[in-house]
Order: sequence, then C-alpha cells, then structure tokens
Amino acid sequence: MRTNPLPGLLENNLQQDWQGFTQALEDSGLTFEPTTEFRQTLCKVWACSRFMVDSCINHPKMFLELVKSGDLNRDYQPQAYRQRLKLLLRSVRNEDDLMKVLREFRLREMFRIAWRDLARWSSLQETLRDLSLLADACVDLSLNKLYQWLTRQWGTPKGSNGKAQQMIVLGMGKLGAYELNFSSDIDLIFAYPEEGQTRQRKGLSFESFFTRLGQSLIRVIDTKTDLGFVFRVDMRLRPFGDSGALIASFEAIEDYYQYHGREWERYAMIKARVIAGDFVAGAKLLARLRPFTYRRYLDYGAFASLREMKAMIARQVQQKGMSDNIKLGMGGIREVEFIGQAFQLIRGGREPELQVRGILPVLRLLAANNYLPEYVVNQLIKAYEFLRSSENHLQAYSDQQVHELPTRQEEQLSLAFSMGFQDWQSYHKALTKHRMIVQSAFEQIMEAPQVNESDQESGDLKAIWENSIEEKVALKALQCAGFEDPKYALSLLQGLRTSSAYTSRSEISRSRMDRLIPLLIGATGQVDNSDQCLLRIINLLESISGRSTYLALLAENPMALSHLVQLFSQSAWIAEHLMHHPVVMDEFLDPRSLYAPLTKESLRQELHLRLSQLTTDDLEQQMEALRNFKQSNVLHVAAADLTNAMSLIEVSNHLTDIAEVILEQILVMSLFAMKQKFGEPYNDHKAVTRHAGFAVIGYGKVGGIELGYGSDLDLVFLHDGKAAKQQTQGPKQIDNAVFFARVGQRFIHYLNTHTASGILYEVDMRLRPSGASGLLVTSLDSFEQYQHEEAWTWEHQALVKARAIVGDAHLINEFNRVRKKVLCQNRDAEKLRNDVVEMRERMRAELGSTKSDRFHLKQDKGGMVDIEFMVQYLVLRNAHQYPDVVQYSDNLRQLKALKVHKVLSAKDADGLFAIYRRYRSQVHRLVLTEAPVTVDSKKFQKERNIVNQLWQRIMEDS
Repeated sequence: MRTNPLPGLLENNLQQDWQGFTQALEDSGLTFEPTTEFRQTLCKVWACSRFMVDSCINHPKMFLELVKSGDLNRDYQPQAYRQRLKLLLRSVRNEDDLMKVLREFRLREMFRIAWRDLARWSSLQETLRDLSLLADACVDLSLNKLYQWLTRQWGTPKGSNGKAQQMIVLGMGKLGAYELNFSSDIDLIFAYPEEGQTRQRKGLSFESFFTRLGQSLIRVIDTKTDLGFVFRVDMRLRPFGDSGALIASFEAIEDYYQYHGREWERYAMIKARVIAGDFVAGAKLLARLRPFTYRRYLDYGAFASLREMKAMIARQVQQKGMSDNIKLGMGGIREVEFIGQAFQLIRGGREPELQVRGILPVLRLLAANNYLPEYVVNQLIKAYEFLRSSENHLQAYSDQQVHELPTRQEEQLSLAFSMGFQDWQSYHKALTKHRMIVQSAFEQIMEAPQVNESDQESGDLKAIWENSIEEKVALKALQCAGFEDPKYALSLLQGLRTSSAYTSRSEISRSRMDRLIPLLIGATGQVDNSDQCLLRIINLLESISGRSTYLALLAENPMALSHLVQLFSQSAWIAEHLMHHPVVMDEFLDPRSLYAPLTKESLRQELHLRLSQLTTDDLEQQMEALRNFKQSNVLHVAAADLTNAMSLIEVSNHLTDIAEVILEQILVMSLFAMKQKFGEPYNDHKAVTRHAGFAVIGYGKVGGIELGYGSDLDLVFLHDGKAAKQQTQGPKQIDNAVFFARVGQRFIHYLNTHTASGILYEVDMRLRPSGASGLLVTSLDSFEQYQHEEAWTWEHQALVKARAIVGDAHLINEFNRVRKKVLCQNRDAEKLRNDVVEMRERMRAELGSTKSDRFHLKQDKGGMVDIEFMVQYLVLRNAHQYPDVVQYSDNLRQLKALKVHKVLSAKDADGLFAIYRRYRSQVHRLVLTEAPVTVDSKKFQKERNIVNQLWQRIMEDS
C-alpha cells in the first residue's frame, strides 16, 4: 500500500500496518473497500499517529461504523456529545456498566476528533472545542447518574428553600476555556450551595453526601480499566489543594478565596466554568468569586505575580532538562497565556469585556483596544496555534500526555509530517521561529523595568535609596542626575525612607517602592524643576503607599512613570489632584488616552458603562463612580492642555462636556428615584394632558461654555407643572411642585455631597429668582414673571450667559422663548449703562487686587470682567434691534454677533476677542500651577490699555 507524499521512513511502516488491519478485519468477519481518496487520507492519519493505527487494528468494527455513519466527515453541533451519550446511558444501572459505556464512547469520539484533526478536516478551534465538549458530557451525565443512585440510598439534599441541591463541578484550566488537549488531565473543583442533612434519620450531612458523590465521579472517570480511562482527573486546584476537603460549600469556598486565596489562584480562576451539575447555582458561585479574580482597580501587581510563577516554572524546566517542552519552556504555550492573562488580571475588573476564558479572544481584544500592536497579536496568535497543534499531534501519536519534543527519528518525522513538513529540520526551524517570537514578546511585556546596575550612575541611585553609600558620593550622584539642590533632594528621599509610609508598610509595598524609587530619581532629575517635582511625587507616594497596586503601576510601567514626572513638573494642580484622588491614576496614566480627552458621546458611553456595573439602589457607589469619572476625564483635559495639544476653547468645551454629561446622568437618576416612589408628574392644562417637565439651566461659566479647572456650577432649576390638578400619578401621590423640589434636592445631593472621593462640583443656586430666599425649583411661569417684573439689571446680565443644559425638550424650548423675550426688551440705554457701571465698580472694589504691582486678570480694571460687562451691556442695549445677538450664551460668539451688526467695529471686536482669549489662557495656566490669578502689573499692559480705552468710550463717554 502506498501514498504520496510520505517520508520514506513513515511509508515503510504502512505495509505492515495495513496487513495487521486487514487481518483484524478478516478475524472480525468485516470487509472494507476504501476509495483512493479515503485510502490516501487513512495513510496520512496513520503516518501521524500510532494511536490511530492501533485503534483501527484493535477496534475495526468501531472504525467502520464511524466511516459508514459519516461521523468522520461531520462537524458535530455543540449538543451532539450529550445527546449521543445520553442515549447510551439510558440502560445503565450500576457503576461498572457506566464505566464501560463511558470508555467505549470516549474511544470512539477521541478517534473521530483525532482523525479530523490529523486529516486537516477540522480547525484547531474545532478540535479543542470538541475535546472540551466531550469531557463536559462525560462528567455531567455521569454525575447525573451517580446522583440519582446516591439519593435513592441516602435521600435528597434539599436547601433551605426546599429545593433539591445538586453538586456543582467547575472545569478549570484548558477545560474551562474550551481548549482541552488531546490527552489532557481535566482540572476540577467540586462545590455545593449550602450545609444541611439529607434526612433527619439515617441521613448524611451534605458534606458527606457530596463527598461520596465526588469520589464516585472521580472513580468512574479516572480509574484505568482494560479499556483505559475516560479522563485523568486533577483536583489540586481546589481550596487548600491536596490537604483540603474534596468538596466545600459556597460559603466555605468564598471565605477561602477572600482570606487565603493566592495570586496564582486568581490566574487559575480566569478560566473557571461550570461544566456539570447545577448550572444556575454554579453561575451564582462564579459571580461571588469574580471580585477575587478581577479587582475593581487596575492591578499592575499581576505582572510581578505572573513573573514569579514563570520564574518558578523556568527553574523546574532547567532542573529537569525540559528545554524542549513546548508548553512550559521558553517561548512556549504558557508564555502566550501569561501575556493575555496578565492584561485580564490587570484590567478585567474595569473592563468586563476582558473577562473571557479563551486566550485567542483575549489576544484579539488586546489588539482591538490598542493594548498591544496588531502585528504583535497576529504573530502571537499564529505562534499559539502552531504550538497548540504541535502539542495535540504529540499527544495524539500514542494517546499520552506529553509536551516534550520527541527524540526518536520516527516520532520526529511523524510530528513534522502531521504539521505539514517533509522533514524534522524544516519543522524544527519553523517551531523555533515561533518560540523566539513568543519569548521576545513575553520579555518585552512581562519583564520588570529596572535600573542598569552595571551603570555606575544607576547603581548609585539605587544605593542612595538604600542608604548604602556615603553622603558625599550620594550628593554628587544626585547632582549628576540633574538635581539643582542635591542636599534637599537627598533629605526628601531619606525622609520617605524613614517615614511610616515606608517602614510600616507590607513587604510587598516596600519591595515595590524599592524597585520604583531608583527609577523615579533618574526620571525626575531630567526635568527642569527637578527638586520641586521630586517633592510633589514623594507627597503622592506617601498618600498611596498603603495601596501597593499604585506603586506597581509606576514600577511596572516606565511610560506611565515618565508621563507622571513630566506632568508633575509642570502642574501643581495635577499633582494635588492625583494625591487626593489616586484611584484615577491607572486610567489617567494610560498612554493610549492620556492626552486624548473623550468626545461628548464617548463620555456618555464611558459613564454608562461605569454605572451599568452597579446596582440601581447603591447610591454611594453611584456617587463614587460619578466622581471618579469626572476626576479622570478632567485630568485628561489638563494633560492635553499642558502639552498644548488643545486650544483654550477646546479645553473649555471639553470641561463643559464633562459637566454636561454628568448633569444629564444625574437628572436621569434623580427623576428615576422620585418616579419609582411617587409616579409620573402630569400637567392637565386646557384639556391637554402630558408629562410635566424639569430642566436645568446653566449660568456663569457653565452657561457661557467657559468652564475652567475647579469651576463651580451656577444652576437654576425650572419645572412646567401647572393647572388646577398638579399631582403625580403613582401609588403615593404628591403635588408636582413638591415632586420637583425633591428632584432638585436629590440633584444637588449627587453633586455636592462629600464622599471618599470628595464632591462632584460646588453648586451655586443664588441666581434663581429671589436668590437664596427663593424656591429651589421654580415654575417657568413664575420665572418669566420674575424676570419681567422684579429682576435687577445684573440678573439680566446673568441671563445673557444662561442656557438650558439638560431636561424636558418642551420646557427647554419654552425657556429659550422666555430668555429671548426678556433679553430683547427695548431698554433705557442710560439707565442700563449706569446699572452696569455701578455693579462693575462695586465688584472691582470688593474683588480686585489690593497690590499696585499686581494685576488681577479677572477683576482689575482692564481685565476679563470688564470685557464681559461691555459685551453684556451691548447685547442688552441692542437685542431689541438685533435679536440674534442673544442666540448664543458665550462671550466670544456674542462678540462676533456684535461685530456682524456693526455695534462694535471689526477692529474693536477682534481686539477684545483676542485679548479675552489671552487672559483666559493665562488663567488656565495659573490654575494648573495652583498660583493666584494675578500677574506682574507690567504684564498685559498693552491689552489693559485697549480694554480701558474701550470701556471709557462705551461705558462712560457715550
């Protein structure tokens, strides 16, 4: 019998194998006449696997049945294994029969899976999936049988709710991820929901009952008979390993992972999946264990933990001479898995989409989210598929669990041929290339950043922190590193070393700081104000020293550390902000988004994602999520601002977008909470019934789209509830006005309640009708009446910068109508000018600079407020004639409108426009450095003169 192209050594075995198979057919009274095409496939499969040859010779009837049924050619549907095995088990009445049926079933299906794999009729993904589904079916259906038999003997274990309890089997490792090898152990963990007794008399405790059930299951699956075993079972991943109980209750398991769980167990739990028993209860158990696996914060400490695991494996590989182990050796399967799972452990708590079990989906997500370059991920995927196919073919050769490359020539040639190569050298060359790619990626991603101790300067920096060199040498090293005052820098470092922020911390925290500080000294010395920057960073380290994950973030991420140093050197505001809100460090220092603030729609999506992970009744967590959202996104704007990546207007637009998205969400939450309790507020006015609306009106900086860092929010709340009957339509009815007052109270509560993360925004409600003495929420009718009959001129000035931010669309349209009507009144120009000038003079006296050598950019003569008041005066004086000047609420577009209508000349309007932007840009920079908004009086002298001249001409001479 011949087939082409087969390597000569493999071809020599075929004739003898075919004779053995022919004899087996004859002995069994069977005949087989394959087509030429099928015969070639059979020769290829036989050349790749002694297991397949022996199976055909020892079980010819099984082989012919597979061929005639068409199952060799068929890609099974996911439920096929369960359906086939369920039919076979219908007549099984005892464990011996169960064991026999399972082993025969396993042999048939393993043969089928291996055939399709070696013949290249299936993909790697199909092969791994089918092996896993086969194991699932064998374990679950065996468990069902054993459970039925055991309950007949000892009674049914029932929970406190009276329902029967079943055991839960978690598949771990490759089984959990649907990535089972051809001859792999199956790693299992057993659990049951709660403690109890099967029956009062002659019953068993649930622990005893389920322990017996688990022992029976292992015996049925794992015991080797003359038909072999079904799967080897490994229970060492259970709580406390071999020394622990075989099975434990949910509560005991949860307590174990909370108090005793180790880092490597987090890694193991990534792939955990319910494969048998009570799937509903199992899903609840996994949900309870998820916080152990996936931390809420970005856990960069996972890098160190996985490095330690890999180092331990590497030592074992070296000691046992396992360099050719394609699973554990350098550049092997485990390194690919570690790369993907490191990102899962670090980010999975914040990004649920990473909470998947299979390594290939994880790698693709890393590319899609720009955590790894796409070309690197593509290389890793190709390498992983090559390695896993090699592993499967190694194990399929003789149905043994091996990971070492073969040393016998025949086995080498068989493996090479199964992978599509004609000789061992060609295969080994391709394998080595893939392993080198994996090893290189692993080292780049996973290796710890460190100072080069062979370099004298780097070694000195490490010794400075360890206090192991003389002060004279230390000072010289710090000076060489770039510090202007090395004695001051040394005192800061020594102070940190002897402080409780270091001495009282855990060994993990201290070791992470030991690794971080030399890197930090080197990076800080390279910036201009290195001494001040070092002080700011040490203040940060003292505030985060109890949270070693933040230390790991910086120690494991040189790019993040570099960004942090650069930003701290430029901005005391950012330093202070991060010190008080370190929870946003991980997001803020993400190099993918550090200098790229989100668009408004992206902000909405991000906030929705954060809140969707919380329960709707957890008010505290909701407020924390809102604050963290604001803090991280404002920091992104500041980072982009400092690098001049955005203009002044873009900065204010982004800060305003952040505020608006937050206000939108708070209104949704506030209305939802009130409607849940009181129902929907309705208007019944002039025979028209509709929902009564609520709207938030922004004044001042938020109204004028000029928000800065730390700006408060000037807000007014309106509702349009009116008519004789104004009540909510819920189970507990209240007056609409009361309903909306409570909405307003809850709205403010969200904004300015102090939590662990501070407040969202300071809120100023004094611009509402009648100020602090007025109602918190005003009806639109009352608001309109007040504006026409009682409002002062300064309140109409404020209305110039007002706009509706969020709320009921009908009410917003009505507010816009009222605003336009009020602002477009024909006014007494002289009275208007006198009112505006009088208010401005009062503000200068109260808020302006008291030092003659300093210029207050906002309040002093010739400053920003003078420009704003001139614009507001001109808008109010001319709006009756040119209504479109009130279309926008921001100062700059109002200036443009005044220019269009020649109320201001092009020269004057353009001049004020440019000066106003310069002032605001300077204010932004001063806020970021936490400096007062004053400058030397000689600065901006030209700009001040222009503003003063225009003020004189417009506000005093006309």
